[in-house]
Amino acid sequence: MRKRISLPAACGVVAALGLAAAPAHAADPVFTLAGPAEVGLRPHPGQNTAPQKTSVEFRLVNDTASAFDRQSTFTIDLSGLKGIADVALAKQQGSDCALTEAAVTCKRPALWKGETTVVDLDLSAAEDSKAGATADLTVTGKAEGATFKAATTKVRVGGPDLVLERADLKAEQKPGDRQPLSIVFANEGTESVQGVVLEMRTTHGIDLVEQYDNCSYSEDPSEGRPWNTGWSTVQCLLEGEYKPGTVYGVDGPLTLKAAPHAFADGLTYAVYASGDQPKAAKTSKKPTGGKKLAVRERAAKASAQSVDLDPWNNLQEFDFRTKNSADLVAWPVALAGGAGETVKADFGFRNNGPAWVAYLRSGESVARTDIVIPAGTKVTKVPAGCHGVNADGTAREQTLGAPRYFCSTGHVVGEREKFTYPFELKIEQVVANAAGSVSVGQWTPEGTKGQPWDPNHANDKASVVISAKDGGATPSPTATATASPTATATSSASATATATSGTTANGGLAATGSSAGTLALGGAVLGAAGGGLVLAFRRKGGTHV
Repeated sequence: MRKRISLPAACGVVAALGLAAAPAHAADPVFTLAGPAEVGLRPHPGQNTAPQKTSVEFRLVNDTASAFDRQSTFTIDLSGLKGIADVALAKQQGSDCALTEAAVTCKRPALWKGETTVVDLDLSAAEDSKAGATADLTVTGKAEGATFKAATTKVRVGGPDLVLERADLKAEQKPGDRQPLSIVFANEGTESVQGVVLEMRTTHGIDLVEQYDNCSYSEDPSEGRPWNTGWSTVQCLLEGEYKPGTVYGVDGPLTLKAAPHAFADGLTYAVYASGDQPKAAKTSKKPTGGKKLAVRERAAKASAQSVDLDPWNNLQEFDFRTKNSADLVAWPVALAGGAGETVKADFGFRNNGPAWVAYLRSGESVARTDIVIPAGTKVTKVPAGCHGVNADGTAREQTLGAPRYFCSTGHVVGEREKFTYPFELKIEQVVANAAGSVSVGQWTPEGTKGQPWDPNHANDKASVVISAKDGGATPSPTATATASPTATATSSASATATATSGTTANGGLAATGSSAGTLALGGAVLGAAGGGLVLAFRRKGGTHV
């Protein structure tokens, strides 16, 4: 007779035989679907007129450790939109999507890490829809071996629509010039707004003169450099009810002033329904001077902007050009050592001002530092932001031991700011009269050339001299000994030394106590995020170093 073994006994037999039990299945990955919390549709204009479309994007967030390689299916039930909104697939789709009267269905063969667009829809109010009507759009997902968290977007016909008028500002200015900023906006929607936030963002060269108790003031921090982004933000809460079809004007002076270091600068200003504005910085400050920025109702203007429920017309931007200049000065370097010794050298330049320089729109490097290494010397340590090239400036694979180096400033150079690039050099042999150089300027395929906004190109280049400790080549009395014990210098002396208190960060990204940066003017695009607006600058070209 065959003996029956109970489950516990069987497990004991498996263990006794030394066989491994089958591993437990890992938990199925959980993916999160996402979309806007709410979208508003412009009411249908009536027969024979096409309604305005509003785009809605549903996304999937894969924050697991790896991609998911099985097919997934996503579904949006459209039954609740009947008589409220019409739906169409946007022209460009990353998924295989099909639209019927009842639903949208999309399939994806795999889900990559990060965020992935599931579907883009174009919504418009149905012809017989009524203002105030709402419906929910819910996207769900399914796949073998995965779980999906659904997302729901509320669709509403009508709503408030804040429209901001463009102020009459002059672009050309001089340091110290002032001009008033007029803020006029309207609610061109179908519902009132309870409270409005006015946000004004200025670059480092533009100041807002007045301060009000119902406003908060902050600077955008970045990478340990308080003014690295070049922007300051003011947000003012304007309390009250803002009714549909009504125009309002800010009742109180708002004055823009060009700072002594102004050059190419920018301004953005926007109005948001209270609660929809971008988050203010944690370090924002509020004055207590007893003055509040107020609002008064104004007569409607025929020149008001087009009406819609699109947030793009909540924001305006303006570019300024100030008659100013910045003087980039390379400093000389003198080192002494014997054959076989390794010495430290801080190459770089300073901005004698008076202007700041920043390419905030393109993100390109403001200036390149071109370092030619003296003969007989080999570079053994290179800072971040620098790369080795051949003697003629052409690319090479190895960074160490190169005869020449190109270093990048990044997109901001502040007024009175220093950029230091700490190298280590091994003196393989002391070569009589061997000299190198440090040059600073704008990028060229061959190296550098003078910046058009720099009035003095004579100081764009300085010498690098290495001499023997017991004699030989004698450094110029204007050269600077930079064999410091640390890779980052806090000050530098030179023949034309200026009183600067700035320190430099590793890799030449300077961190000073001043605000800095010239704005490279170019086209800007706007992007919506979190119910508010952010400014996203279009890149005009690659970054050169």
